[in-house]
Amino acid sequence: MPQVFAYIRVSTAKQDHQNQELEIRRYADKEGIQIDHWFRLEASSRKSTKERRLDELLDELESGDTLIVSELSRLGRSLSQIVLTIDSLREKDVTFIAIKNGMKFNGDHDATAKIQIAMFGVLAEIERDLISERTKMGLAAARAEGKTLGRPAGSLGKSKLDGKEKEIEELLGKGMTRAALARYFEVSPPTLTSFLKTRMPDLHKAHRQPSKKK
Repeated sequence: MPQVFAYIRVSTAKQDHQNQELEIRRYADKEGIQIDHWFRLEASSRKSTKERRLDELLDELESGDTLIVSELSRLGRSLSQIVLTIDSLREKDVTFIAIKNGMKFNGDHDATAKIQIAMFGVLAEIERDLISERTKMGLAAARAEGKTLGRPAGSLGKSKLDGKEKEIEELLGKGMTRAALARYFEVSPPTLTSFLKTRMPDLHKAHRQPSKKK
């Protein structure tokens, strides 16, 4: 039996989550639609988690099912990603509804949907070209002005451990080993060692692991 799925991509703001859900529920009530499944994704999740979660949803959908979102932008961060997702839905013969955009594609047999998706594809290609061109122009302008491109020598990149210095110091002070500390913060031991060397050199020296005797 065909199922109806609602997909919400939420930011860390609770209000954003509530607004999307309320909009979908209002639409469903107005159209007499019963939502069978809700899929929610935190926008702050890692990229791999986002892709995996969206893939899970696409795997769940079958021919005749319906997917509802509050707006197109919830399907991806770029037009090309959105186009690929919509095309996947069309190929699976899934009805797709984007409420704010006033869009409703009735699966693979919807000729209008095929035309619109093709147009989106052209726009996505134009978007990629424009981004590429702007990037090239920006780099050329920077070189012309004599600016050094890339990260300055000796500068520190961002680390997953940034902001956790106090906690690291406390845990090492309590006798936690570096290996255990790396597991605790879900980083590799080399990442932890590098962080200590560059950000907390005194602590690195004070809690240096004794080398194993051969």
